[in-house]
Amino acid sequence: MAELADRLGVEGRTVRRYVDQLIDLDVPVESVRGRYGGYRLAPGYRLPPLMLGDDEALAVLLGLVAGRRAGLTTELTASETAAAKIRRVLPRHLTHRLDALLEALAFTDRPGEFDTPDAGVLLTVADAVRHRRPVSIRYTDRDGRRSERTLHAYGIVAHAGRWYVTGRDASAGADRTFRLDRIADARTLPGSFEAPEGPGAAERVLSGFATAGYRHEVTLRIHGTPEQIRARLPAAVATLEEHEPAADRDPAAERWLRVELRVERLDWLPPVLAALDRPFVVERPGELRDLVAALADRLASCARQT
Repeated sequence: MAELADRLGVEGRTVRRYVDQLIDLDVPVESVRGRYGGYRLAPGYRLPPLMLGDDEALAVLLGLVAGRRAGLTTELTASETAAAKIRRVLPRHLTHRLDALLEALAFTDRPGEFDTPDAGVLLTVADAVRHRRPVSIRYTDRDGRRSERTLHAYGIVAHAGRWYVTGRDASAGADRTFRLDRIADARTLPGSFEAPEGPGAAERVLSGFATAGYRHEVTLRIHGTPEQIRARLPAAVATLEEHEPAADRDPAAERWLRVELRVERLDWLPPVLAALDRPFVVERPGELRDLVAALADRLASCARQT
């Protein structure tokens, strides 16, 4: 082993650590005793052309999945063949964990670039989702408060460049959504739970964002189609409902829809409403009506200038 350490330019304990990592990757490394002992590969074993750790394999496969979700053909594509080749050379235990992640994962829209959270946390939560096992998490909220929670995780969702897990918070007795990058540790617990009927994980995350508590509660009536409104006010921002429901109405037809939002600031809404280019009425708050009127005055003043 001393010769191997010298050739690699490291200490003997580093060589042992490398060997442990190879064994974790299912590479059959044998120790050889004696004066010229050391380590060797099992007879007949050939190293695969690609060796990836958990973090590396996770990043590569998630990138390929995101590429397919971004609009590639549903036929066998280069991304799918690349994923298949990577999976063939991964250790069996890692393949099973990645399968659990892909099964638990959902996207709210066409994915772009996103940050990959800690691989251990992500894979542990995915395994809990797949097998309906409770998971203990250590979480830090946006105000810096730390807590330990028991979560019945329904699914993992990629939304707007971030990763979330949604599920039942046993301590709060209610459904919650948590950012995965704020989870410091995740540990699977004994037991199991039944997933509830109803919306999927992605829809739950979007609904949670749209109804979260903020400083201002806004109610509008907008005349248009849901598609026209969603182009500027997506599901993560606003909820829509019929203002005057009618059973025989064409769902794609223009009509008055009630739109509700909860926001921290109002100043961004007047330009959005102007960009909609649809008739609208501000029901509340009065402060928003004043901001819309002020924007209209500024636009009219600019239009009159020569």
